[in-house]
Amino acid sequence: MKQKETHQKLAEELNMDINADENAGGQTHLNDPVEESETDKLQADLDEQKDKYLRLMAEFDNFRRRTAKERLELIQTAGKDVVVSLLDVLDDCDRAEKQLEGNDDIELQKEGIKLVFNKIRSTLQSRGVKAMESMHTDFDVEKHEAITEVPAPTDALKGKVLDEVQKGYYLNDKLIRFAKVVVGK
Repeated sequence: MKQKETHQKLAEELNMDINADENAGGQTHLNDPVEESETDKLQADLDEQKDKYLRLMAEFDNFRRRTAKERLELIQTAGKDVVVSLLDVLDDCDRAEKQLEGNDDIELQKEGIKLVFNKIRSTLQSRGVKAMESMHTDFDVEKHEAITEVPAPTDALKGKVLDEVQKGYYLNDKLIRFAKVVVGK
């Protein structure tokens, strides 16, 4: 009770109408919540937005690192399927080599070598590799690399591919190697 009286005397001296007792009359009580000022609200909103921004940046940074790691792993193992499929062809090459050493029948050796070549072509085709057809087509700088120009035997062959020094190849319809060709002039 003494404390209450002391608060009331202090309030009277300061010319304020504050009551320490919430049951007593008066305009203001000590336990009434104090309203936040506008700047405090803005500061709280700003702090909340900063927190959201920092979390978003951290999440994006983690995403960037994770995708870079996944891309690196993909690049490192991208050729694995092709290499594994070519191992069967390599096994066939080894068997053919053994047969060449032990057999003098030229026709049988040619047939075995053709089988190995066909297998490597079909393996590459199954992986999306396709040879470019260049002979007697118009020279195209987007697909061909001219090694030399020679006089064309006929006017119809001028500007056309007369010889193919090295085949061009597509991988899934995307050019992966230009054809090296001889062009008629």
